[in-house]
Amino acid sequence: MNTSMPLKPPDPFVFAPSQSWDGNDGKWSSFIIRVGSPPQTFRVLPSTTMNEIWVPDPEGCQAPNDPPDCGQQRGVFDFQGQASSGFQNTMSSTFDLIGLYDLVPENKLPNYSGNGIYGFDTVGLQVQNSGGLELDNQIVTGIATKDFYLGILGLGPKPLNFSGFDHPQPSFMTNLRDHNMIPSVSYGYTAGQVYMIGTPKLFGSLTLGGFDKSRIASSSRNSTQFQFSADDSRVLSPKIQSISATDTLKGAVTLMSTPLVAVIDSTVPHIWLPRPVCDEFEQAFGLIYDTRTDLYLVNSSVHEALQERNPTIVFGLGIDDDPSSMARVSFPYEAFDLEASYPIYTNSSQRYFPIRRAVNESEYTLGRTFLQEAYVTVDYERKKFSVDQALYQPEMPQQEIVAILPPSDADASTPAPSPSLLIQTRGNGLGKGTIAGIAVASAVTFILACILFLLWWRRRKRILEARNRRPASSSSQFGKTIYGLYELQQQVAEVSSEKMDAELHSNALYLVSDDAVIHELDAQSLGVRPTSLKVGEDGTVRFGPTSSI
Repeated sequence: MNTSMPLKPPDPFVFAPSQSWDGNDGKWSSFIIRVGSPPQTFRVLPSTTMNEIWVPDPEGCQAPNDPPDCGQQRGVFDFQGQASSGFQNTMSSTFDLIGLYDLVPENKLPNYSGNGIYGFDTVGLQVQNSGGLELDNQIVTGIATKDFYLGILGLGPKPLNFSGFDHPQPSFMTNLRDHNMIPSVSYGYTAGQVYMIGTPKLFGSLTLGGFDKSRIASSSRNSTQFQFSADDSRVLSPKIQSISATDTLKGAVTLMSTPLVAVIDSTVPHIWLPRPVCDEFEQAFGLIYDTRTDLYLVNSSVHEALQERNPTIVFGLGIDDDPSSMARVSFPYEAFDLEASYPIYTNSSQRYFPIRRAVNESEYTLGRTFLQEAYVTVDYERKKFSVDQALYQPEMPQQEIVAILPPSDADASTPAPSPSLLIQTRGNGLGKGTIAGIAVASAVTFILACILFLLWWRRRKRILEARNRRPASSSSQFGKTIYGLYELQQQVAEVSSEKMDAELHSNALYLVSDDAVIHELDAQSLGVRPTSLKVGEDGTVRFGPTSSI
């Protein structure tokens, strides 16, 4: 008789960041990987759409204008005591050449192209002897193109195909799961925040096989689980319901009110949006369009004015426009204050605002800029993901790693539940007595819950509206969350000073924030006309959407 117990699911792998900020299109928190035997070391960026591993090839640093430290700028570490400009596959005893192939990035955005040298080799995570994971015979690609300046670590599980579809090669993430190194093909990721002046810089966070709950803001709504897109190249595609901003050069504005679907793709830095939306950004932030690079530049005087105003940009994501189930991600202006350098601009770096004009809906993209303030949790095995406001505060809480367990055979044929319901924290199993006790306690708890539910139902109507206006997800550094601009109906001329500590006028506009303050604003200067705000007898406030004049 076989009495062996099934393998205990492994713990998630917490991928420590490199403690460096890299990139020529902004400063991004990178991660270290090792390739080859002996290992050659690189700082790379995670990709939420790709399934491949790319590292710079030495040929990419041989142009006449390339700086002497080209390799170092592209994330390449010294190798055998000498500066290196890329992966020297002939120096690896375990490299097995596959061939030269065109790069086919999943984003399919213009101006990203090139080819790469593909082969099998050993790949490890983090620096040598640090406890990082390592696998042999993984597909690695050496890239010379500078369209992708740093290397890439693909987090997707889709297999790789070369001459056809008869011999698919598993991705690195799939191999980690199949070798019982992570509990499932899943991850949690946020790109980090280099821009917090006067406070500790917060590096990126990447957990394979789970997520770090401590990096999610407690005020985050996160009541919506997004289903994967049917397009397997754009599976992480939430619907953007709205984009708004406050304290811009035009005051408070609605930048986008027509919903669209965009893919979350950390392979690229920019946010690709329809031309009319980019035009709204251009006017609100004083941007200058560069026809050569297709980037929006920010001159020094406008930059100073924006720093003084300190605008806040809010993205609302949701399956529909129900405000109670919408995930909101807030950004300070600094998150969009990036610099582009060589080879994008050869003589000197240029300050730019990372939005791009999308030609059609296939290009709508939320790049790394978005993931500075957003935390994404992805469960490939249940085909679901969620987006939360990433937490930032001067003293971060202790790390809280949560595993996402694979689906069991029992639920394989049933609708996939939320990943948050199928998680495992580190600890020991429960004995039979404990399980029985829990069962009895659960029954008693159920009866009490029914009684409490009846009592709660009586109060439901009084608090429902207040519940619907709970603050949107927000980083703690902003101090308050802006709901939007509203006007009062004519019949509501005043509100009790005990409730709002203010006298409101029916013909004015108001800015409502989560510190229970309603600020009266000048409608003409703001250029917006909101709909109605109603104040109930119990003092609760109901909101309506805003619109442009």
